[in-house]
Amino acid sequence: MAKVAFIGLGVMGFPMAGHLKTKGGHDVTVYNRTAEKAAAWAEKFSGKSALTPAEAATGADFVFVCVGNDEDLRSVTSGENGALHGMKPGSVLIDNTTASAEVARELYAAAKEKGVDFIDAPVSGGQAGAENGLLTVMCGGDEAVFERARPVIDAYARMVGLMGPAGSGQLTKMVNQICIAGLVQGLAEALHFGKRAGLDIEKVVEVISKGAAGSWQMENRHKTMNAGKYDFGFAVDWMRKDLGIVLTEARRNGAKLPVTAVVDQFYGDVQAMGGNRWDTSSLLARLEK
Repeated sequence: MAKVAFIGLGVMGFPMAGHLKTKGGHDVTVYNRTAEKAAAWAEKFSGKSALTPAEAATGADFVFVCVGNDEDLRSVTSGENGALHGMKPGSVLIDNTTASAEVARELYAAAKEKGVDFIDAPVSGGQAGAENGLLTVMCGGDEAVFERARPVIDAYARMVGLMGPAGSGQLTKMVNQICIAGLVQGLAEALHFGKRAGLDIEKVVEVISKGAAGSWQMENRHKTMNAGKYDFGFAVDWMRKDLGIVLTEARRNGAKLPVTAVVDQFYGDVQAMGGNRWDTSSLLARLEK
């Protein structure tokens, strides 16, 4: 059993911290910007809550963070009362936020200055993956530190991999989001075309999902998309945030991402339709408006 802190109790962090307590058996203290949510977590999981990230991190062996973006991440780690101010030498800061590779490298250096280790560890699998403890975790950092942290991360994961040095986990998550953007747009166009052609979408998907066109998105989203329901999974606002990170990194490294750039604009159209909190499969709604 390790002494663990978890900072950020959103739709992902709340259940992830719960798995660290119940499945991992760790001594968990949580912090959330909204104190009521931290208190609710502590009551549900018989854990503890703290008033600041630094307080939560004090004495912890592992400190997990899962917040919104780069600036949120800087605030709760190196800002006033940030976790790094409370962490002990030899402890590990593990960042589950989907953020930039730049901030991952920045925090790796800031942690080292304090004698603390750092792993960037963004996740994939959405809210359902977090609730069921079946997330895919893409890590960047030092191998020895990763091996120390992996048994703890396993509490909420089905797959954990070290992708390279600091920032590599975030870069791998960018690859993940590039793939999803193209897949969902392709699926949206396919369903739109099938409907216009007068086909029975369920029969079509039953056949083509068993061939080369099959994907997780097709298997898990075609029914809700066909029904015009878009309140499942990852929100458009968050996808646009992620694609913004991707496109910024692509400008830096020279990668050409024409499809990703266009799909990002399509998600902007969905936002303009009022679909900020719709899930990413709502690209179909744009085609059917």
